[in-house]
Amino acid sequence: MNVRIRHLAVVFIVLYAVLFVQLNRWQVFGRDALVSDPRNNRVTVRSFNATRGPIVTADGVAIANTVKVDTVAHPNDRFQFQRNYPTGDLFANISGYYTLGFGATQLERVYTDILAGSDPRQQVNNVGDLFSGADLSGSVHLTVRNDLQNVAKQALADREGSAVVLDPRTGAVLAMYSNPTFDPNEVAQHNSTAASAVLTALQDDPRKPLLANAYQERYMPGSAFKVLTTSIGIEAGVLNMLSTFPNADKWVPPNTDNPIQNYGKKICGGDLAEVFRRSCNIPFAQTAVMLGPQVMSDGLAKFGMEKTIPFDLPGATASTFGGTAESFTDSLALLAIHGFGQGSVQMVPLHMAAIAGAVANGGVMMTPHVVADTRTHDDVVLNRTQPTPWTTPMTPATASTLTQLMVGVVNDGTASCCLKLQNGVQAAAKTGTAQLNAEGKKQRSHAWIIAFAPAAAPRVAVAVMLKGVNDTISAGTGGKLAGPVAQALLNAALRVIP
Repeated sequence: MNVRIRHLAVVFIVLYAVLFVQLNRWQVFGRDALVSDPRNNRVTVRSFNATRGPIVTADGVAIANTVKVDTVAHPNDRFQFQRNYPTGDLFANISGYYTLGFGATQLERVYTDILAGSDPRQQVNNVGDLFSGADLSGSVHLTVRNDLQNVAKQALADREGSAVVLDPRTGAVLAMYSNPTFDPNEVAQHNSTAASAVLTALQDDPRKPLLANAYQERYMPGSAFKVLTTSIGIEAGVLNMLSTFPNADKWVPPNTDNPIQNYGKKICGGDLAEVFRRSCNIPFAQTAVMLGPQVMSDGLAKFGMEKTIPFDLPGATASTFGGTAESFTDSLALLAIHGFGQGSVQMVPLHMAAIAGAVANGGVMMTPHVVADTRTHDDVVLNRTQPTPWTTPMTPATASTLTQLMVGVVNDGTASCCLKLQNGVQAAAKTGTAQLNAEGKKQRSHAWIIAFAPAAAPRVAVAVMLKGVNDTISAGTGGKLAGPVAQALLNAALRVIP
């Protein structure tokens, strides 16, 4: 009898072990497959029948929150809660959306565990409330400000493009608005048929409103790129404030018979301060050739070129010079064109703001970020973003020289028309008018400006880019078109950023 009992006990132990292994296999190793299985709607139902924490700007405005479903207005809605975006399209490219059938994007995706209250740290801190039905949701707090974001939107005035404002000392993004954009409320609605129609229309829109052109797209920068060429030239000892260039309206670089001309075919020359403030093309084309492909390529690498921007929002892209050192060795003419921001040079607006920030910050480019901290439902900080350098492309001495040159652009150069700040605050800037059309074709150009202020002790840096999608933009210049946007942003930011 005892033998039979022992055998039966062994069988039960084995069966228990098999059951234990199987349960853990499904619950631990097979969790993702179970959650994503379309036949399993328990996770979805649970998510939309629970609160989800807010995403809040630095000046205290909720850009995403959860509201109770109005059962009178929506009697057929099977969920208790609806994700809501009170500011509409203003922060769509930052918050993203959280939907019933189409997943989540941007901050809603990256911080979904904290917003839902399922982060392990929240579970541990609230272990006593796990079975009480208490609200465990967390919150995400931003560096971006609602007031500055509104200024960016209003200053762009429905024109396609983007505006980025950041603190050069920390890399904190204070405003980042892209147009076109979209209203995430229309995607987050529980009516899947209607939400699908909205998403399809957005995806089919050739303007690509679902992509934030501030950090997910890149554009030819034109003369705004001369900040990089100048910095590399100074660092390499090829340029200094005593460098001079002859007056010329055309110059034929090596390996070609086609001459390079200044913007508007004007005659341009003089010392470095003169050619920089007037934004002559030929001197910077010549500088790129003097530097050579390898030195130019190495210098650009220090600016983070060809590398994805280390940003805390998904989908950030990389600025590119349009070739390697080897690819320019037998094409110095192409290197010359790229030296003043034309050809295949493509820059991300956020990256250009960070470059302006590097000049403002003594040569150190800080890592850009939009999240200040994350918190529990009881406002206990879970994680706080610590400002960290991304790269150091120039010495403080070079940054000081560039500041002097950029002040000249504001006081007596291509930005003198449109960048006079309130209370006599001195700004520093570089404009860009990126010519997209081939010679003899209809004029098409992007309008750029990068700037910072106050020049002596910078607190704010900006980049503004207006797409050359129509005759109005293409007929203007970076100073005249992007300059007023930068002016509005700098004035507004300096009032609220200590």
